[in-house]
Amino acid sequence: MSEQSPLDLAEGDPFGPHNLPYGVFTTADEPERRRLGVRIGNHVLDAGAAALALGSPYADLLAQPDLGPLLAAGRTAWRDVRRALTAWVTVPAHRPDIEPLLHPVGSVTMHLPYEVADYVDFYASENHATNVGRIFRPDGDALTPNWKHLPIGYHGRAGTIVVSGTDVARPSGQRKAPADAAPVFGPSVKLDIEAEVGFLVGTPSQLGTPVPLDSFRDHVFGLFLLNDWSARDVQAWEYVPLGPFLGKSFATSVSAWVTPLEALDAARTAPPARDVPLLPYLDDAAEEEPGGFDLRISVAINGTVVAEPPFASMYWTAAQQLAHMTVNGASLRTGDVYGSGTVSGPEVHQRGSLLELTWNGRDPIDLPGGKRTFLEDGDEVTLTAWAPGPDGVRVGLGEVTGRIVPAP
Repeated sequence: MSEQSPLDLAEGDPFGPHNLPYGVFTTADEPERRRLGVRIGNHVLDAGAAALALGSPYADLLAQPDLGPLLAAGRTAWRDVRRALTAWVTVPAHRPDIEPLLHPVGSVTMHLPYEVADYVDFYASENHATNVGRIFRPDGDALTPNWKHLPIGYHGRAGTIVVSGTDVARPSGQRKAPADAAPVFGPSVKLDIEAEVGFLVGTPSQLGTPVPLDSFRDHVFGLFLLNDWSARDVQAWEYVPLGPFLGKSFATSVSAWVTPLEALDAARTAPPARDVPLLPYLDDAAEEEPGGFDLRISVAINGTVVAEPPFASMYWTAAQQLAHMTVNGASLRTGDVYGSGTVSGPEVHQRGSLLELTWNGRDPIDLPGGKRTFLEDGDEVTLTAWAPGPDGVRVGLGEVTGRIVPAP
């Protein structure tokens, strides 16, 4: 009996040919040689080697140590390369060339698959923003006056974006409780997560030229899971009047896999109804393609699922966020990353941060290892997700995992 091919996947495999996310990997025998790969089932295809073996015209884009050249090549190239990859893993005649270039996922080391240019993070969930407002402004309006008029965001630190599996050191900083006479310095005691979705920019834009809503697909290559680690005590003391700084900039974890937007066509969905009129550059009522994505996220701490945030509930879409962050003429660069902001649904089990899940520590959650209000050293957080795909199959998103280690 012949051995089953790694390309013979189980029916409904979430990483089948309908998905094909991109990543960068190294092997044990060549640990210094980074290669661009595409996931198919539980294997990684060496995309550059496949392109060379098949004499593909896309070899120059795929035989690279990261996604940069493919990202910069633009939407037509993204589409054509995806079609070629799909053929390589589905056409039986290609199997003799492709099968030797497949590596089990568990045998390779994954790396950050792109060089991050700039990093922006948003605050786009009405449920999350309302919960935060109720926690910190119990006697005032939950939402700030500008919230439904524009996607609120902040510029993060591109150099501290790390790939899934990287340990996260507990940050230190100033903190001051309301009853304290003066601030103290030390490790954060309110270390939190934020379950988010990140978007990766491929095609750049010119300085001084805004990117309209209908150009979203021309600039954004794909998406991935993102965990915006947050030191809530540091953040609370520093963020008035300018916003997040050291409470956020110590680390942001991203998945090793980027799912192309084309793989998520079946997951496009309309955003929630807006009850405040939008200015023209943000008004997506007439857009042909719905702006939302139906992504089902799970948040686990030490293997126990604590939340299941629904991305379809996000008030502001990725296209609106892109339009807003460029409306002043700010330019896009290849490798720009922007995060959706914490994803939270209307139910308690759909909240995407411990700040909300525990109501700022008032209501601890139960884990097999004990109760939690915020993260303890040794805790491991894992985000996973899937989206509806063609013909009822699921599209798997690559997980993002990080473990908290003590402050240095």
